[in-house]
Amino acid sequence: MFDKRLINEGRQVKGYLILTVGLSVGISLLAVAQAWYFSQIVAKVFLAKAPFKAVDHALGLILAIVVVKALFQWSSEVCAHEAALRVKSDLRQRLLQKIFALGPFYVRGEKSGEVISTIVGGTDALEDYFAKYLPQLLIAVGIPLIILAFVFPLDWKSGSILLLTGPLIPIFMVMIGKLAEKKSLQQWQRLSWMSGHFLDILRGITTLKLFGRAKDQIRVIARVSESFRESTLSVLRIAFLSALVLEFLATMSTALVAVAIGLRLVYGTLSFSSGLFLLLLAPEFYTPLRTLGLNFHAGLSGVNAADRIFEILNVPQPNLSIEPNSDTRHSRILADDYQIKFDHVTLTYEQEDTPALQDITVSLNCRETIALVGPSGAGKTSLVQLVMGFIQPSEGQISINGELLQTISPNIWREQIGYVSQNPYLFAGSILENITLGKPEATMNEIIKAAESANAHNFIMTFPRGYHTILGEGGYRLSGGQAQRIAMARIFLKNPPLLIFDEPTSSLDLVSEKAVQEALWNLAQGKTSIIIAHRLNTIRQANRILVLDQGRIVEEGNHDGLMIKRGLYYQLVQKARGLSL
Repeated sequence: MFDKRLINEGRQVKGYLILTVGLSVGISLLAVAQAWYFSQIVAKVFLAKAPFKAVDHALGLILAIVVVKALFQWSSEVCAHEAALRVKSDLRQRLLQKIFALGPFYVRGEKSGEVISTIVGGTDALEDYFAKYLPQLLIAVGIPLIILAFVFPLDWKSGSILLLTGPLIPIFMVMIGKLAEKKSLQQWQRLSWMSGHFLDILRGITTLKLFGRAKDQIRVIARVSESFRESTLSVLRIAFLSALVLEFLATMSTALVAVAIGLRLVYGTLSFSSGLFLLLLAPEFYTPLRTLGLNFHAGLSGVNAADRIFEILNVPQPNLSIEPNSDTRHSRILADDYQIKFDHVTLTYEQEDTPALQDITVSLNCRETIALVGPSGAGKTSLVQLVMGFIQPSEGQISINGELLQTISPNIWREQIGYVSQNPYLFAGSILENITLGKPEATMNEIIKAAESANAHNFIMTFPRGYHTILGEGGYRLSGGQAQRIAMARIFLKNPPLLIFDEPTSSLDLVSEKAVQEALWNLAQGKTSIIIAHRLNTIRQANRILVLDQGRIVEEGNHDGLMIKRGLYYQLVQKARGLSL
């Protein structure tokens, strides 16, 4: 199972792998020396009736060889696992970096559980590939050749038997491996499916309980688990069959060597010490081949996991044209007052024919509050995602003070942005840790001031541990309004010049809505703000309102001017008020 992609990954740890193979070769040479001394001792003691003193030196050498072999074996395993751990760590980091670079739109199109299974379980499956299979692949070639180099000068007949029977083990290993390949891939796919399904159920457990479908999901989980069990057992059956065949071939081949040696000992054509030495070397010749066969399935699992890992790593990233050493220049440009300009921008998502945005040409000016309104699916969120750089336009250009957005480092650009969504995500950890995402080096006074500005300080202090109160995943223990104000405190602490609000008050009660709205307008003072509006009463203070419909800007102006036009905006306001048109 020689996978070029994994071999390339192994280049970064080739020193550890070479040391692993070198130590294994050393173990083999020590085994040859041990067999030689042992055969000489037996011949002297049982045939020549030599006293103990005549062989005590050789026995001491054998003891030393056993100790050194154990040290070499331990060192070899340490080096092999160190190589595997380094490759796994590197791949995990690259996978996370790739997923972060692809952004939230890629993640939304994937099953979270399956992605997690790839990052954790998939990379773990590579450990045996690098720690056992890959070194053993080289050892299985080198050590039998070393053994033959000692056997042929003593007895060409035994060497010929070893040379002819040795290749049978890898041949049968490959034949059985081809049978196992499809089963192993099926096992990995079902594990990923099961992981994704479990996560979906955990996330939707409230909905399942409310609709009385929890018991149905228990049956589904049982069915999914049974499917995984069957695929795992089918792989194990093949693995056990493989082990049986390989052990049988190795045993029979060793028996052939033993019979040939025994016959020549009977007829006196071979000395006893040489015969015993050859007999002791025969198992050493087959051991690396048998071990390779046993590790073949580990290699197969690693290759199947690698398919999904490299599928993610090879997903095309947005076409960015970032010049080297441009971060300093762009930081200076973005530190000044800046203008965001859309020039004939069109966006069409993959596997879709209808554009989400069509021929958008608009400028968003510094320290201006712009509201985006329109019916569901009009393109409001798509426009904001373009501004944040999570997706790239299919046609047209977006520029910041004349600099194309795709030439600016995403990290430098996003430092300028503060984003609050309808359902902000709070991580499992303390309130303090969640707020300081906006500025990790902030002082406690700065954190309290930010929380006060977001109308969050008072309710935080009602908790026994205050800012050190531990939140569950997703902000468990907080109401929607409290979670929004924690998210607003993050932005106050970060204090970016560009703010984007995906209507943070849309799902709040009136009291919470008032508190969040007050924090929102306090935060927007002196900054450029983009507000996606669902509750239209939140945007009366906006300097400019962009009305989108079917991916186009159909109206533009302030609240009073658009109401006079009695167009789409007027209709949306009337519907929001519950009035018939």
